[in-house]
Amino acid sequence: MNRSPYRNPFSSASLDRRHVERKDDEWLDAALDDPDTRFIALRELQPLVRSAPESGICFLQANDPLIRNRKPADLLLMGWFGGRRTVLAEADEHDEAPAGSHFEELRPLLASLPTDEAALLYAARALLFWRTRHRHCGACGAPTAPRSAGHALRCVNPDCSANFFPRIDPAVIVLVSDGPYALLGRQASWPQGRYSALAGFVEVGESLEDAVTREVFEETGIQVHESHYFASQPWPFPSSLMLGFHASGSRGPVSLDGELEDARWFHADELRQPTVTLPLPHTIARQLIEEWLQGATHSRKAP
Repeated sequence: MNRSPYRNPFSSASLDRRHVERKDDEWLDAALDDPDTRFIALRELQPLVRSAPESGICFLQANDPLIRNRKPADLLLMGWFGGRRTVLAEADEHDEAPAGSHFEELRPLLASLPTDEAALLYAARALLFWRTRHRHCGACGAPTAPRSAGHALRCVNPDCSANFFPRIDPAVIVLVSDGPYALLGRQASWPQGRYSALAGFVEVGESLEDAVTREVFEETGIQVHESHYFASQPWPFPSSLMLGFHASGSRGPVSLDGELEDARWFHADELRQPTVTLPLPHTIARQLIEEWLQGATHSRKAP
């Protein structure tokens, strides 16, 4: 059972996917003929956003040059967003942004975008990343062509005709605690002083609980006693689904395997101080920490 009081800010629940519409071979004509259809554009995985007065998606119309110049294979039906049909356009590397807009990497925008728009761009970025990695058939090497309004790819070789569908990479992210202490780690590439929950990809044949136990032990040498599911969060960098867990473990010496620059146990009071930089508020890592802090008490095991 999901015990989290948090609403996942990037679950794209505001997007009405209407998968039945994808089966209509005439979906693109209907979209182009509908004056209410809105288009979003990504160029090299960077979304088109407004330059002013505040961050937000730059929605385009069918008659905008950037859209008119697209081939049908460059367009993908996202669904209905805000009650309006919304189509994703894959822009060419040479396409210029319309006046008053620019292409920008998504990750730095997350804290400033409206959460529903960020969720829409999450899904769009992940879909385009998948498409760029499957332009040719993995079975015979022939080109692939889009079907299902862009949500599937099929090998054009009639002797093969393999189908390919969007993939996600499941990863566990876990906050291990022992009484009033929590185990956090940091990567060398992060800003100085930032620590976060431990994370790693689920391996073939593993359950999520097994992945939690293995990742924590591999990265820190700490044994997990038990774990329970918290919540999940799409993370399209490039195509992950973060599955959050709380876990209990025995506070002891940390043994690093080289993946992390540092990992150590923090008292709850220490994490409430500005001396430790926690993950950004919109991340599931921060949500894991915040929920634990709300319930953390000074354990009798604490010195």
